[in-house]
Amino acid sequence: MSGTTTGPETLGSLSEETKIVDPNSKQAKEISGKSPMRIAMGRLLRDKIAVICAIVAFGFILIAVLAGVISSIFDVSLAANRPSENLSFTTGLPLTGPPNNAFDMAHPFGLAPSTADDNLAYFVYGCRTSLIIAGGATLVAATVGIITGLLAGFLGGTVDRVLSFIIDLFLTIPFLLAALTLAPIISERFSTDPNYFTIQRWTLIAVLAGFGWMGVARLIRGEVLSLREREFVQAARVLGMPTYRILIKELLPNLAAPIVVSVSLMLPAFVAAEAGLAFLGIGVTSGASWGRTITRAVPFFDNYPLYLYQPLIGITLLVLSLNLLGDAIRDALDPKTRR
Repeated sequence: MSGTTTGPETLGSLSEETKIVDPNSKQAKEISGKSPMRIAMGRLLRDKIAVICAIVAFGFILIAVLAGVISSIFDVSLAANRPSENLSFTTGLPLTGPPNNAFDMAHPFGLAPSTADDNLAYFVYGCRTSLIIAGGATLVAATVGIITGLLAGFLGGTVDRVLSFIIDLFLTIPFLLAALTLAPIISERFSTDPNYFTIQRWTLIAVLAGFGWMGVARLIRGEVLSLREREFVQAARVLGMPTYRILIKELLPNLAAPIVVSVSLMLPAFVAAEAGLAFLGIGVTSGASWGRTITRAVPFFDNYPLYLYQPLIGITLLVLSLNLLGDAIRDALDPKTRR
């Protein structure tokens, strides 16, 4: 009879995770003594790419937090220098540093053409602006999404239908169109306000969060629909536990994994969105912003490409590290995943 038989050597090719582990063995005892989060953290620390991405992301967070310290060390600021002394009258390019001269410690990243602004100051403060807006929008969107998903999934009935309708309604509104509509209104209303930059940042956080919470809400709702029929939830109901305690004490701890994954993937999306809106002129239009720097750098790309590359490299490294770290966290929290 022709055909291929499965020999013992085929069984030996199976991964270690599929082998049956003796419950009395040392390996089984070590695993049983760890919480799911500790097991996930151990898997994450063994992932070299995740560790490198975490270091890069933490480095950008340090740059944002210590932007003032970095600026004072190099004696740079957001205030422009005197263009007549630092720029070429004919080309508008800086007379010191790149692109026509070597780097100098007075301006490590060089000067911006036509304005003579210090590029290092705008880089570090642009990093701070990006992370503040993206972090704030992530926090607000995650909070709204978690609360909405918990209520819709657990209460069901009319509450679920109403909240699901609101989620679907927000999903039908084009994000870019809404941002283009709101930006001129905010600019016209608060352009003369001395706190315009702060108002603009909070408005941008509200816009990003307002169009970013629906995915979290849908994910949490689906998880709650499967968890609310579990034995521990039914037992809490029989014991007469209030609804808010069931949501906070029983359901929310079991939703830690999807929440962490959603937040880790939402943050880089908001970083890219903030830079994109600033590039289009409807995001941060006053103060330092990577997207605003890119807008200014485009006309000088032929003669001064480094001016454009600096914010682009910052955005790319930050978004890429956060995305890869988010993927690694998702894999670490999923016991069925093995890289």
